Amino acid sequence: MLYYWTGPESQWTKHDDPCSWQGELTSVQQKAAERIVAAIQTIEQELLVWAVCGAGKTEMLFPGITDALKHGKRICIATPRADVVQELLPRLQRAFTKVSIQALYGGSNDKQGTAQLMIATTHQLLRYQAAFDVMIIDEIDAFPYHADESLSFAARRAKKNQSTTIYLTATPRKQHKALINRKKLPHVFVPVRFHGQPLPVPRKKMCFGLKRDLHKNFPPSPFFKWMNSRQNPDRQLLIFVPTISLAEKLKDNVFKILQQEGQIHSKEKLQYVHAADPDRENKVQDFRERKISVLITTTILERGVTFPSVDVAVFDAGHEVFDEAALVQIAGRAGRSPDDPTGEVMFFHDGKTENMVQAIESIKSMNKRGGFAR
Repeated sequence: MLYYWTGPESQWTKHDDPCSWQGELTSVQQKAAERIVAAIQTIEQELLVWAVCGAGKTEMLFPGITDALKHGKRICIATPRADVVQELLPRLQRAFTKVSIQALYGGSNDKQGTAQLMIATTHQLLRYQAAFDVMIIDEIDAFPYHADESLSFAARRAKKNQSTTIYLTATPRKQHKALINRKKLPHVFVPVRFHGQPLPVPRKKMCFGLKRDLHKNFPPSPFFKWMNSRQNPDRQLLIFVPTISLAEKLKDNVFKILQQEGQIHSKEKLQYVHAADPDRENKVQDFRERKISVLITTTILERGVTFPSVDVAVFDAGHEVFDEAALVQIAGRAGRSPDDPTGEVMFFHDGKTENMVQAIESIKSMNKRGGFAR
């Protein structure tokens, strides 16, 4: 059952000094943050923040969230993936220690959804009507949000008539770019990562026996040559594969060969994860804490999660599930830390596709716009 509140409108706390974050924004981040604050203060209907992977979009939101809380507004940060909600919650709790914050996603401990600052999956927005003064939608190009009209309907219904919607993305879809070009969608562009280093540009590696190897649940043979020649063998490794069954079946053979090569010594150091994995949350956290060295994953980890020092491999990068946006986001998992900004990204394929070519060109273009030589 869905119930609607028809009584007096809730009055939320006006916080004098809600933000406890002690970090500093770069000049580029500050410019974007000021634009977000202006949109919230003037109750601008929509604003798109187009920022490359690793630009620090979450931190850029802090001044806007702070301003909204000072004026007694209610804020929701919505994202398509539960993994992202789980990562954002502790970060927001550290940044706004005096503010009531809850997270809503399938299986979350919080069920009420009554906090002044909510972090939720976009599906959870179906619970709300005219509830938020500021709606922040992260990764608007991600599945399932961009492909399910009911979710955008839920987002529209969940915000008040007088409200501001902030869209965040590193890879805007064609319709968003068209609206930007026609000046129908206000936007701010952030072309450089917070640490000031360029995005890692993926390399393509042709694998003639790729389909045969994967059918036998073996990684492509060039993968092991690359593993033995990596610039920094101490980095963790993310391996993206196109299907759940492949993620599960590859594990044992990858471990056996990496063990023979002296790359890994314990079975617990290599795991797989996918959307239907009941232990998914723990595995991602273990990888973040470096308890796992190699993680085989589907596109469930293509965006919204941060690991400080990883190399990235994509098996069968020409598969249809790896569209341009997915490949750009996958590449964006590497090089996110200022201590290690140059992670390697490898596309293993048996024939390059338009998506692969466009993804690489898009990353080069972002680097060029960020002031790095192409």
